[in-house]
Order: sequence, then C-alpha cells, then structure tokens
Amino acid sequence: MNVSAPMRLDLDGDALVRNWKALAALSGSAACGAAVKADGYGLGARAVVERLAAAGCRDFFVATWAEAEVLTDIGVSISVLHGVREDDMATATGAQSLRPTLNTPEQVRRWRSAGVGKCDVMVDTGMNRLGVSVEDVAGGLLDGLKVDTLMSHLACADDPGHLLNERQRSAFAGLAGKTDARRMSLANSAGIALGSGYAFDLTRPGLALYGGVPVAALEGRIAQVVTPHAQILQRRSVKAGGTIGYNATFTAPRDMEVAILNIGYADGYFRGFSDTGSAHADGRRLPVLGRVSMDLTAIGLDTAPHLREGDWVAIDFALPAAAAASGMSQYELLTGLGQRYERRWTAGSQSSG
Repeated sequence: MNVSAPMRLDLDGDALVRNWKALAALSGSAACGAAVKADGYGLGARAVVERLAAAGCRDFFVATWAEAEVLTDIGVSISVLHGVREDDMATATGAQSLRPTLNTPEQVRRWRSAGVGKCDVMVDTGMNRLGVSVEDVAGGLLDGLKVDTLMSHLACADDPGHLLNERQRSAFAGLAGKTDARRMSLANSAGIALGSGYAFDLTRPGLALYGGVPVAALEGRIAQVVTPHAQILQRRSVKAGGTIGYNATFTAPRDMEVAILNIGYADGYFRGFSDTGSAHADGRRLPVLGRVSMDLTAIGLDTAPHLREGDWVAIDFALPAAAAASGMSQYELLTGLGQRYERRWTAGSQSSG
C-alpha cells in the first residue's frame, strides 16, 4: 500500500556535498571523512554515504555494527566507533570493509586473540568517555596490532578558547611514532575550525555536514541541508480571547485565522518550539501559536490568509536559529527527526536507495 505522508523532509544533496567539500578544504592536506552514525544524523545513512562517496569521501564512521551492516554493499571504508563486543565478533571478523574502533584493553585483547585484520583505536586524551589511556598506548598495549587509524575525540572543540583543546591536541600528538598506526585522527566538525594543528591525517566531521554550525568560524561556510514541510490538516477561526492548545498557553489578542499542521514532538519538532518556532510560505513567516503537541502544531495565518487545508508550509529549521528557538542542541534537532517523514532528496541528488 502506497500512502503519501502528510509531512516530508526536503534534503538538499548538493548542499550536503558542498559542506563536505568546504570541510575538506579546511582540513588542508588531511583526508576528510564523514560521521554517518544515528542513520546519517537522521537524514538516512545510505543516501548520505552514496552522495559523499560519489563526491570523493572515502572514510565513514558509524556507532554500531548494526549501522555498519546495512552499508557494506556500497563498498566504502567504515569504522565502527563503539568497538567490538564478544557478541560482535562474528560480524566483525567476517567483514571486509569494516573495522572496529577498539576502546578498551579488553577489546584490544579480544581482537588480538582472534588474529584478524585491521582495526582502529580510540585514545582518551581528556574527555573521559571512550578510549584506552595515553599511558597504555605508550606502554605498548597496541604492539602487534594492525592499526589503521589512531583516534581521539575533542571534548570542547565548540569552545575554541577552552584550554582542554590544546591539552588534548598535545597529548595526542605525543603518540606520533609510538604505534604502527597508518594515520592519526582527532578533529570533528568544530575541531576542523581550530586550525591545521588539529587536522593530523584524517578529519571526521559530522554535524557540519548536515547544516549544523558548531562554531562561529564556520558561519557562512555551511549550507542548510534539511527543511521539514508539513501539511495543513485544518484551517480554523479563533475569536479574540480564545486559547490554543494544551494548557491554554496562547490567548488570541484578536480574531485570528489559524492553521493546524501535521507535525509535533513525536516527529522531532519539540515542545521547545511552543510559541517560539515558525513556518513560512511564499516568503512569509507564520508563527507557532501555543503548545506543540505530539502530532500537531498551530501556526498563525495573518501574513498568509490564502493558505487552505491541504496546503504545505516549510518549517523554519536552520539549525543554529532552530536551536536558539527551541533550547535543544543542533545535534538533538537533527537526530530527533522521526520516521513518519517522507525523506525527499532534491537539488540534483541521486536516488536515495
């Protein structure tokens, strides 16, 4: 049964590729990869990988083996960031294009004892999240492993003046030559903007690929990729003094025309957009009125009285502005996009698979 959805995501494939090329240029001589975990940050990992691979990207990063398995037929290099549990070994040892990113001494021992191929290794240089210690690496923990990429991850790259950035960079740089790793990788999207000293051999952008702007240095360089659209389910008149939505948080100051949209927090349009978010049609801003609910959101039609039931409006979703309006991070806004949207790639992009 082919049922059309009353909401969609317009995904600009050309903007995605332009963002990757901009980040690749900022990476200098380092290769530029792409983080496609969380289903390509909510856009659809397969579609993202296909487009970026066609543009020249060769290194991709996912969180889990389940995320990796659905991408193996594309023929690109994929690193699985969460390492390899005992339960993952059958998959990990049988995959040609997949590598585990080992995060613990136990994972190192597990992989070494299996006697299998290349791996990546995450080193904790101060984030205290995943990774083996600098001391363990310097002490020979990785001796005998076929390490492709030695990685670490910046905790405060979105705060360029934070002292931890340089401490992490210096600790990581101190591992050069201490292993047989083919290359080293530290910088995420914000880390790329910190300068060439953070690029090493490979950068791993995520958020900025998809239109996020984590630091001011990337403003003007990153294009919006995602624009949600929602259909008007009902147009209604609200009298002066009438309230809209749960808890009556909006009271009409005058007689108003209102549209009820088929979108809500179950779709990643969070309650933080209540009375702060907006949509637009024909270049006219349409403010959110009242509380965003699970499946429905009300907007005012003062500036677009011609809109009717069944018409579509675009949701204002430029990530920095949307984050400011909603109180959510740009990461949460992207990865929270639900499965009820039709995902539609535009701007000359190829089939989404």
